[in-house]
Amino acid sequence: MDMNEALLVLAHVVEPHDEKLQLFIDRVGPLDAIEAIRRGAVPKRDSEGLQARLRTFSFATALRELDKCDARLVFRDSSEWPTQLDDLKHERPFALWVVGTPDLRLAALRSISIVGARLCTPYGTFIARDWSARFSDQGWVVISGGALGVDGAAHQGVLSVAGVTLCVLACGVDVAYPRAHESLLASIADSGLLISESPPGSPALRQRFLSRNRIIAALSRGTVVVEAGLRSGTTSTANFVNRVNRPLFAVPGAITSPMSAGCHQLINEGKALLAAGWSDVATMLGDQQMALFAQEPEPRLIDGLSFMQQQVLDAVPIRTGRSAEELMVATGLSLREVLTALSFLEVGGFVQQDAQVWRIVRA
Repeated sequence: MDMNEALLVLAHVVEPHDEKLQLFIDRVGPLDAIEAIRRGAVPKRDSEGLQARLRTFSFATALRELDKCDARLVFRDSSEWPTQLDDLKHERPFALWVVGTPDLRLAALRSISIVGARLCTPYGTFIARDWSARFSDQGWVVISGGALGVDGAAHQGVLSVAGVTLCVLACGVDVAYPRAHESLLASIADSGLLISESPPGSPALRQRFLSRNRIIAALSRGTVVVEAGLRSGTTSTANFVNRVNRPLFAVPGAITSPMSAGCHQLINEGKALLAAGWSDVATMLGDQQMALFAQEPEPRLIDGLSFMQQQVLDAVPIRTGRSAEELMVATGLSLREVLTALSFLEVGGFVQQDAQVWRIVRA
């Protein structure tokens, strides 16, 4: 049995949230760890369940399942392996099942994670969709977890602009969870990637949601928490982001909203930077071109007017009109200057003359 075969066995036998066992495997190596499981010699735990899983494992079945769901395996020594996952040390995945065309390592090079509450508010849904679309438009790959709420909105925002999004699942890549996102997950697989450290057919379990959060945290260059309660799975993602020393951003919300309480706590405790706009995230991640693009104000029609022309325009009442002579008094300009400005404003569509009175042109 070679190293990758041993890792494949462990990916079927060991749950990713079993940190003590992962430390043991990291210390003795995958091959010796499998032998220890077989002999029931795993330190400080009952290995009966592990032994049962090991006995039922079959390489033939594993390869058949891989082919059935049109997935590929990415191991630690693969050219497609994202090396930033090695920052997880003993907690890094044994292997990854991947569905989709893009190269995982290349796609993750310029990526950002957007996560948040499942029971998000319309505000959270809007922010997740809008920011994800804007990031994608600027060539970023958006990573999330495929769940209801903020995760789903983030993926949808990317797909709305034909971008690439990566979905890290808490179940097998062939399991549509949640069921309501079956078509969404299929769309992600068409243009992006579905990723899981659990074998095909694995159901979504609570602990797998918590453990997959570490992959989301380590895979991207930074993470944005859109909405989160005080106690939620999203805050576990935030903790992993801090542990792997990645930038963490939290979006502020109404102080009366329970779904923003977690974000406010992360900011108050200094664990996250306040992100009042997607340009804040761009600036902190060093994307100066994107930051400048995001911060550039939208041009206004009056920006092209001279100071004198703006003076005259400001003096024209919104509801009623004024004669040129009245505008001369209101502005302190000469009649000639007022008439010259009015001529320019009329050509520009700002004002119109009605008898002897000048009025604002309503859009």
